Amino acid sequence: MFPLHVTLLVLLANVALCQYYDYDYQPVSMLGPSGPNCNTECDCPINFPSAMYCDSRKLKFVPIVPTGIKYLYLQNNLIEEIKAGVFDNVTDTLRWLVLDNNHLTNAKIEKGTIDKLTALEKLLFSFNNITEPIIPPSKSLEELKMMNNKLSKFPSGLLTDKENLTSIHLQHNELTSEAIADAFKGPKKLLSLDVSYNKLKKLPAGVPNSLEMLYADYNEIDKIGAGYLKKLPALRYLRLSHNNLQDSSLPAGVFNVTSLVELDLSFNKLQSIPEINELLEQLYLQANEISKFDLASICKFTGPLNYSRLRHLRLDANNITHSDMPPESANCLRQASDIMFE
Repeated sequence: MFPLHVTLLVLLANVALCQYYDYDYQPVSMLGPSGPNCNTECDCPINFPSAMYCDSRKLKFVPIVPTGIKYLYLQNNLIEEIKAGVFDNVTDTLRWLVLDNNHLTNAKIEKGTIDKLTALEKLLFSFNNITEPIIPPSKSLEELKMMNNKLSKFPSGLLTDKENLTSIHLQHNELTSEAIADAFKGPKKLLSLDVSYNKLKKLPAGVPNSLEMLYADYNEIDKIGAGYLKKLPALRYLRLSHNNLQDSSLPAGVFNVTSLVELDLSFNKLQSIPEINELLEQLYLQANEISKFDLASICKFTGPLNYSRLRHLRLDANNITHSDMPPESANCLRQASDIMFE
């Protein structure tokens, strides 16, 4: 009655890979010859004169950026320091700064550099060695990525005036719950926050109610505060896989909120299916300790208009099989196309 498919896993894997490098980058060879107003270390294509490509050049420092540059690509180098003055010509015009895959530390980023960029919209600073966030003064900042660094703290107040910030990626760092307390209160338009692969014991406090995606996989989260999700009425995607959640640490009905479309609780220590809202579409519970299929957690009532909108349900790697489903499951889960037990 319920065919078993794995295509969804492939789609999720593709999404996970794409989130790391989603800026609009094109090889220089496709953009034509470089213009004269360009640093000799880099290329500024004539047909895209506002961009300067300095990526993959084995650079150890950031070159001086000429007037007119709005998009600066410095990824995949050996950059260890940013000297004062390199951005003096573009302090109020530079929009994108890509510094991924370098060797930068806080100590080697001099004053008068990133702290002078007042028009920056994207700051991509992943795969470096910073221990504290580098935040430009720009009120236009929309995207902040500092994945795969050594961040151990994110002081509150750094994002107070970042009302246009919509996306923050801080996965693969060393952040604790205390280190990010109230760090995200400022951005009133924040849609996506990823704090996966850190050392959190609980979900981040003080996140704005505009949030739609919250990813906190691979942490040490062992409890969720009662009413936490009700304070996030726009939240649609919540991922908490690979944590320490148990039945006893979940307040009754904590996940029963109408906004959620996807809930990932896989690889935890749950012994029962948590109560969810009938509007949830994707529920991942694989690799827990579930031994009973409690239909009441999914459908409180079943009727012509009362049924679960679940389309994908994973229960593999638990102590439960397809034979444990009660007969009335078909009426409750009438929209399910994937229910996996093994």
